[in-house]
Amino acid sequence: MIRKGGSSVCREFLRGLKDILPVLAACLPFGFVLGTVARAAGLSLGQVSLMAGLNFAGGSEFAAMELWTSPPNVLLIVAIIFLVNSRLILMGAVLAPLVAHLPRRRVLPSLFLMCDAAWAAALADAYRHRDESGPKFSMAYFLGAGSGMYVVWLGSTTMGAMCGPLLGDPRVLGLDMAFPAVFLSLLKGMWRGWLKAVPWFAALTIAALTYSFIPGAWYVPAGSLGGTATAWLIAVLEGRKAAREADNV
Repeated sequence: MIRKGGSSVCREFLRGLKDILPVLAACLPFGFVLGTVARAAGLSLGQVSLMAGLNFAGGSEFAAMELWTSPPNVLLIVAIIFLVNSRLILMGAVLAPLVAHLPRRRVLPSLFLMCDAAWAAALADAYRHRDESGPKFSMAYFLGAGSGMYVVWLGSTTMGAMCGPLLGDPRVLGLDMAFPAVFLSLLKGMWRGWLKAVPWFAALTIAALTYSFIPGAWYVPAGSLGGTATAWLIAVLEGRKAAREADNV
Protein backbone atom coordinates (compact mmCIF):
# COMPACT_ATOMS: atom_id res chain seq x y z
CA MET A 1 0.00 0.00 0.00
CA ILE A 2 1.23 3.55 -0.79
CA ARG A 3 1.64 5.96 2.06
CA LYS A 4 -0.63 8.98 1.72
CA GLY A 5 -0.87 12.24 3.53
CA GLY A 6 1.64 13.49 6.08
CA SER A 7 4.88 14.78 4.65
CA SER A 8 4.93 16.59 1.34
CA VAL A 9 6.40 14.94 -1.74
CA CYS A 10 9.43 17.22 -1.53
CA ARG A 11 10.02 16.37 2.12
CA GLU A 12 9.74 12.64 1.42
CA PHE A 13 12.19 12.99 -1.48
CA LEU A 14 14.72 14.79 0.72
CA ARG A 15 14.25 12.22 3.47
CA GLY A 16 15.12 9.44 1.04
CA LEU A 17 18.14 11.39 -0.15
CA LYS A 18 19.29 11.97 3.43
CA ASP A 19 18.95 8.31 4.41
CA ILE A 20 21.04 7.17 1.44
CA LEU A 21 23.95 9.56 2.14
CA PRO A 22 26.16 6.96 3.90
CA VAL A 23 25.84 4.67 0.87
CA LEU A 24 26.70 7.54 -1.46
CA ALA A 25 30.01 8.04 0.32
CA ALA A 26 30.86 4.38 -0.24
CA CYS A 27 29.71 4.57 -3.87
CA LEU A 28 32.17 7.31 -4.86
CA PRO A 29 35.40 5.27 -4.99
CA PHE A 30 33.73 2.38 -6.84
CA GLY A 31 32.46 4.72 -9.54
CA PHE A 32 35.88 6.35 -9.83
CA VAL A 33 37.57 2.96 -10.22
CA LEU A 34 35.06 1.86 -12.87
CA GLY A 35 35.68 5.00 -14.90
CA THR A 36 39.44 4.49 -14.68
CA VAL A 37 39.27 0.82 -15.67
CA ALA A 38 36.85 1.57 -18.52
CA ARG A 39 39.18 4.18 -20.03
CA ALA A 40 42.09 1.74 -19.77
CA ALA A 41 39.95 -0.82 -21.63
CA GLY A 42 39.65 1.62 -24.56
CA LEU A 43 36.33 3.41 -23.98
CA SER A 44 36.10 7.14 -24.58
CA LEU A 45 34.94 9.61 -21.94
CA GLY A 46 31.53 9.87 -23.62
CA GLN A 47 31.16 6.10 -23.85
CA VAL A 48 31.96 5.65 -20.17
CA SER A 49 29.39 8.25 -19.15
CA LEU A 50 26.82 6.73 -21.51
CA MET A 51 27.40 3.25 -20.08
CA ALA A 52 27.07 4.44 -16.49
CA GLY A 53 24.04 6.58 -17.27
CA LEU A 54 22.05 4.04 -19.27
CA ASN A 55 22.94 0.81 -17.47
CA PHE A 56 23.15 2.15 -13.89
CA ALA A 57 24.22 -1.19 -12.41
CA GLY A 58 27.76 -1.23 -11.09
CA GLY A 59 28.28 -4.98 -10.80
CA SER A 60 27.34 -5.67 -14.42
CA GLU A 61 29.46 -2.74 -15.62
CA PHE A 62 32.54 -4.09 -13.83
CA ALA A 63 31.80 -7.51 -15.32
CA ALA A 64 31.52 -6.00 -18.82
CA MET A 65 34.91 -4.33 -18.44
CA GLU A 66 36.45 -7.63 -17.34
CA LEU A 67 35.27 -9.15 -20.64
CA TRP A 68 35.96 -6.15 -22.86
CA THR A 69 38.13 -6.85 -25.88
CA SER A 70 38.81 -5.09 -29.16
CA PRO A 71 36.53 -5.75 -30.95
CA PRO A 72 34.20 -6.64 -28.05
CA ASN A 73 32.20 -9.86 -27.96
CA VAL A 74 28.86 -8.08 -27.74
CA LEU A 75 26.68 -11.19 -27.31
CA LEU A 76 28.79 -12.48 -24.44
CA ILE A 77 28.82 -9.10 -22.69
CA VAL A 78 25.05 -8.70 -23.09
CA ALA A 79 24.49 -12.20 -21.69
CA ILE A 80 26.66 -11.50 -18.65
CA ILE A 81 24.97 -8.15 -18.01
CA PHE A 82 21.60 -9.89 -18.10
CA LEU A 83 22.75 -12.59 -15.68
CA VAL A 84 24.22 -10.10 -13.22
CA ASN A 85 21.20 -7.80 -13.41
CA SER A 86 18.60 -10.58 -13.26
CA ARG A 87 18.33 -10.04 -9.50
CA LEU A 88 16.38 -6.88 -10.35
CA ILE A 89 13.53 -9.10 -11.56
CA LEU A 90 13.08 -10.48 -8.06
CA MET A 91 13.51 -7.05 -6.51
CA GLY A 92 10.77 -5.69 -8.74
CA ALA A 93 8.50 -8.59 -7.84
CA VAL A 94 8.89 -7.71 -4.15
CA LEU A 95 7.90 -4.09 -4.85
CA ALA A 96 4.94 -4.99 -7.08
CA PRO A 97 2.29 -5.39 -4.35
CA LEU A 98 3.49 -2.20 -2.63
CA VAL A 99 3.00 -0.04 -5.73
CA ALA A 100 -0.07 -1.83 -7.10
CA HIS A 101 -2.31 1.20 -6.47
CA LEU A 102 -0.14 3.60 -8.47
CA PRO A 103 -0.65 4.17 -12.21
CA ARG A 104 1.85 2.26 -14.31
CA ARG A 105 2.78 5.44 -16.15
CA ARG A 106 4.26 6.66 -12.85
CA VAL A 107 5.72 3.39 -11.60
CA LEU A 108 7.48 2.09 -14.70
CA PRO A 109 9.67 5.17 -15.39
CA SER A 110 10.56 5.35 -11.69
CA LEU A 111 11.95 1.80 -11.77
CA PHE A 112 14.86 3.04 -13.89
CA LEU A 113 16.32 4.35 -10.62
CA MET A 114 15.97 1.01 -8.84
CA CYS A 115 19.31 -0.23 -7.54
CA ASP A 116 20.22 -2.42 -4.58
CA ALA A 117 20.69 0.44 -2.11
CA ALA A 118 17.59 2.47 -3.11
CA TRP A 119 15.43 -0.66 -3.18
CA ALA A 120 16.59 -1.81 0.26
CA ALA A 121 16.21 1.66 1.80
CA ALA A 122 12.69 2.19 0.42
CA LEU A 123 11.57 -1.29 1.44
CA ALA A 124 12.93 -0.89 4.97
CA ASP A 125 11.22 2.50 5.22
CA ALA A 126 7.91 0.99 4.08
CA TYR A 127 8.05 -1.66 6.80
CA ARG A 128 9.04 0.90 9.44
CA HIS A 129 5.82 2.78 8.68
CA ARG A 130 3.55 -0.23 8.39
CA ASP A 131 0.17 -0.44 10.13
CA GLU A 132 -2.60 -3.02 10.32
CA SER A 133 -3.17 -2.72 6.55
CA GLY A 134 0.48 -3.49 5.70
CA PRO A 135 3.69 -1.67 4.70
CA LYS A 136 3.43 1.96 3.61
CA PHE A 137 5.60 2.55 0.55
CA SER A 138 6.64 6.12 -0.29
CA MET A 139 7.43 6.59 -3.99
CA ALA A 140 8.91 10.02 -3.29
CA TYR A 141 11.28 8.50 -0.73
CA PHE A 142 12.31 5.85 -3.27
CA LEU A 143 12.93 8.49 -5.92
CA GLY A 144 15.05 10.53 -3.50
CA ALA A 145 17.25 7.57 -2.66
CA GLY A 146 17.49 6.41 -6.27
CA SER A 147 18.22 9.87 -7.65
CA GLY A 148 21.04 10.35 -5.14
CA MET A 149 22.59 7.04 -6.15
CA TYR A 150 22.24 7.83 -9.86
CA VAL A 151 23.83 11.28 -9.70
CA VAL A 152 26.75 10.14 -7.56
CA TRP A 153 27.35 7.01 -9.64
CA LEU A 154 27.29 8.92 -12.94
CA GLY A 155 29.43 11.75 -11.54
CA SER A 156 32.06 9.54 -9.92
CA THR A 157 32.32 7.27 -12.96
CA THR A 158 32.73 10.26 -15.27
CA MET A 159 35.34 11.73 -12.91
CA GLY A 160 37.24 8.46 -12.95
CA ALA A 161 37.12 8.42 -16.75
CA MET A 162 38.49 11.98 -16.85
CA CYS A 163 41.29 11.38 -14.36
CA GLY A 164 42.02 7.77 -15.32
CA PRO A 165 44.44 8.55 -18.17
CA LEU A 166 46.48 10.72 -15.80
CA LEU A 167 46.99 7.75 -13.45
CA GLY A 168 48.51 5.52 -16.12
CA ASP A 169 48.09 1.75 -16.18
CA PRO A 170 45.41 0.84 -13.59
CA ARG A 171 47.09 -2.55 -13.05
CA VAL A 172 50.06 -0.79 -11.47
CA LEU A 173 47.73 0.58 -8.78
CA GLY A 174 45.86 -2.69 -8.46
CA LEU A 175 42.64 -1.16 -9.81
CA ASP A 176 42.11 -4.11 -12.15
CA MET A 177 41.25 -6.11 -9.00
CA ALA A 178 38.28 -3.83 -8.26
CA PHE A 179 35.58 -6.19 -9.56
CA PRO A 180 36.99 -9.34 -7.90
CA ALA A 181 37.25 -7.37 -4.63
CA VAL A 182 33.64 -6.17 -4.90
CA PHE A 183 32.49 -9.68 -5.74
CA LEU A 184 34.31 -11.24 -2.78
CA SER A 185 32.88 -8.66 -0.39
CA LEU A 186 29.37 -9.47 -1.66
CA LEU A 187 30.00 -13.18 -1.15
CA LYS A 188 30.99 -12.58 2.46
CA GLY A 189 27.68 -10.84 3.12
CA MET A 190 25.73 -13.69 1.48
CA TRP A 191 27.51 -16.53 3.32
CA ARG A 192 24.96 -18.90 4.88
CA GLY A 193 27.12 -21.96 5.56
CA TRP A 194 28.88 -24.64 3.52
CA LEU A 195 25.71 -26.41 2.36
CA LYS A 196 24.25 -23.23 0.88
CA ALA A 197 27.60 -22.57 -0.83
CA VAL A 198 27.50 -25.76 -2.92
CA PRO A 199 26.25 -23.84 -6.04
CA TRP A 200 29.17 -21.41 -5.61
CA PHE A 201 31.70 -24.23 -5.70
CA ALA A 202 29.90 -25.81 -8.65
CA ALA A 203 30.09 -22.50 -10.53
CA LEU A 204 33.79 -22.16 -9.65
CA THR A 205 34.59 -25.69 -10.84
CA ILE A 206 32.68 -25.35 -14.12
CA ALA A 207 34.20 -21.92 -14.79
CA ALA A 208 37.73 -23.23 -14.13
CA LEU A 209 37.24 -26.21 -16.45
CA THR A 210 35.77 -24.02 -19.18
CA TYR A 211 38.64 -21.55 -18.83
CA SER A 212 41.15 -24.40 -19.19
CA PHE A 213 39.67 -25.97 -22.32
CA ILE A 214 37.65 -23.30 -24.17
CA PRO A 215 39.29 -20.10 -25.49
CA GLY A 216 37.77 -16.73 -24.72
CA ALA A 217 35.64 -15.56 -21.80
CA TRP A 218 32.95 -18.22 -22.03
CA TYR A 219 33.94 -19.45 -18.59
CA VAL A 220 31.90 -16.59 -17.11
CA PRO A 221 28.45 -17.57 -18.46
CA ALA A 222 29.33 -21.28 -18.10
CA GLY A 223 30.06 -20.83 -14.40
CA SER A 224 26.96 -18.67 -13.88
CA LEU A 225 24.62 -21.13 -15.57
CA GLY A 226 26.26 -24.10 -13.84
CA GLY A 227 25.83 -22.52 -10.43
CA THR A 228 22.22 -21.60 -11.19
CA ALA A 229 21.44 -25.13 -12.38
CA THR A 230 23.01 -26.61 -9.25
CA ALA A 231 20.95 -24.32 -7.00
CA TRP A 232 17.78 -25.32 -8.88
CA LEU A 233 18.60 -29.03 -8.55
CA ILE A 234 19.21 -28.69 -4.80
CA ALA A 235 15.91 -26.84 -4.38
CA VAL A 236 14.06 -29.59 -6.28
CA LEU A 237 15.66 -32.35 -4.17
CA GLU A 238 14.89 -30.51 -0.93
CA GLY A 239 11.30 -30.01 -2.05
CA ARG A 240 10.87 -33.71 -2.78
CA LYS A 241 12.43 -34.62 0.55
CA ALA A 242 10.05 -32.28 2.39
CA ALA A 243 7.09 -33.78 0.49
CA ARG A 244 8.09 -37.33 1.46
CA GLU A 245 8.49 -36.32 5.09
CA ALA A 246 5.06 -34.70 5.04
CA ASP A 247 3.53 -37.86 3.58
CA ASN A 248 5.10 -39.97 6.34
CA VAL A 249 3.67 -37.84 9.11
